[in-house]
Amino acid sequence: MYRIIDGKKISQEIKDELKEKAEAMKARGEERCLAVIQVGSDPASSVYVNNKKKACAYIGIQSLSYELPEETTEEELIDIIRELNERKDVNGILVQLPLPKHINEDRVLLAIAPEKDVDGFHPVNVGNLSIGRPGYASCTPAGVIQLLKRSDIEIEGKECVVLGRSNIVGKPMAMLLLRENGTVTVCHSRTKNLKEITKRADILVVAVGKPKFVDESYVKEGAVVIDVGIHRNDGNKLCGDVDFESVAPHTSAITPVPGGVGPMTIAMLMSNCMM
Repeated sequence: MYRIIDGKKISQEIKDELKEKAEAMKARGEERCLAVIQVGSDPASSVYVNNKKKACAYIGIQSLSYELPEETTEEELIDIIRELNERKDVNGILVQLPLPKHINEDRVLLAIAPEKDVDGFHPVNVGNLSIGRPGYASCTPAGVIQLLKRSDIEIEGKECVVLGRSNIVGKPMAMLLLRENGTVTVCHSRTKNLKEITKRADILVVAVGKPKFVDESYVKEGAVVIDVGIHRNDGNKLCGDVDFESVAPHTSAITPVPGGVGPMTIAMLMSNCMM
């Protein structure tokens, strides 16, 4: 019988630990502050930004909110980031993606000081991750590691397959699994014999961005399956990159969508803010 890895429960545990840490810091006269910048009014982005502000309030982290109009120029946005880089009272800067098409995301992310890049997207933090130096790790992959560890799932020595090679999930996920002494294979759209590779996995992390892409034919009996995807199906119900109903009976543990990896992303953002 498989078990469901409960991301809501584990993320709440992390937030409660961080709340205690924030209270102890305040007693010493220290505070943390996260600046969140949103350009435009994309509905999904607004939901994410609101959830981040709620998490800050729960833990005891101050938050600054910059809600900028769609027509904000790249230079105006970068000027705000430079000002926040200089502010001693701001510990973290987060620019909500995606940005409007007239703004170069790479240039904006490069403008954030690496020591305030709590999303872990700056090349300096990505480089630190790749060579094992301290720094901010991308929040979703860091959340997957916590899901595994707090569910007592051993990573060391296990065959780990990451399906997807994005800069935000796939690549940092592979680095973090390597750091935990997993044996890691990264698969992508050009991989040949894909099912042969995924069926070797003791731990399969799926981040391909295609609804219900992975069915039971991709999964080894007794594997741990982590589903990073989130989509709405034709009936407007949330689903992941994994066909949960067909895959779950063949696993030892699996994350649901929703309630699996999703809640962990904000918990790990809060964790980065408290570093």
